[in-house]
Amino acid sequence: MRTEERTYGESALLTPANLMTAFRLLVAPVFIYMIIVDRISWWTSLVGFLAAASDYFDGIVARRHGTTTSGAFLDPLADKVIVLGGLYALIISRTHGLKSFIVPAIIITLREIWMSVYRSRAAKRGISIPASRIAKWKTFVQDWAIAFCVLPVTAHHQWIGVATIWVAAVMTVYTGWRYYVDGKKVLASAG
Repeated sequence: MRTEERTYGESALLTPANLMTAFRLLVAPVFIYMIIVDRISWWTSLVGFLAAASDYFDGIVARRHGTTTSGAFLDPLADKVIVLGGLYALIISRTHGLKSFIVPAIIITLREIWMSVYRSRAAKRGISIPASRIAKWKTFVQDWAIAFCVLPVTAHHQWIGVATIWVAAVMTVYTGWRYYVDGKKVLASAG
């Protein structure tokens, strides 16, 4: 098996992957604003799609050029801003059916806060907790729950977005539990 040569050092900040993540952080307020002002539109959908696509492609680029500690911090941060910002923007948009997003949004928020604290404590001990494959799927499902609520072809069928966000909430709890269990094993073996 051929090993990839690192294009950038672990501490590099200005990498192509980080630039894509920065794009996501910059487009997040625009996306959130568009949801609040004009929730069901192709423009809102396009901006959300661009943010989600940049998440997908920055992962590919990061693996190709080598991951960085800044990317390991910025990428999950951008995911949280897009997902949580999008969820709360949907709730704020005062659409009756989307009030059922409140409980899953709180579940997802609490898990993200807990996970940030947990990862921070592990990092202080020199232990990195990378995103698992199912956690990446969880973010994908969260993105689609928001997409179903802004896409003109699905937004009027709110049950699709509501069902999807509940699936995402279950995945969020499960991945949080997996991180905790796996992290305890790593911490125990690190002594």
